[in-house]
Amino acid sequence: MTEGQIMDILKEAMLVAFKLAGPLLIVSIVVGLIVSIFQAATQIHEQTLTFVPKVVCISLLLLILGSWMIGTMGEFVQGLFLIMENL
Repeated sequence: MTEGQIMDILKEAMLVAFKLAGPLLIVSIVVGLIVSIFQAATQIHEQTLTFVPKVVCISLLLLILGSWMIGTMGEFVQGLFLIMENL
């Protein structure tokens, strides 16, 4: 296996990681921003107020996108096994 092939595998792994983590991180940032604006407007500074909406939104997003995420990861792993098979 050449150095170029290893770099291609690492690049693909990083892209898959960004693709899987991106939606979760974006939703978490948006929910956190909305809650912090609400806290600033009402001057309610309760720590659980930021935690609970994020957990609920991330849980719903995982329920919605879970099958897509598993499929994407499965395709990547199958590709790795095909590469190992051809060595």
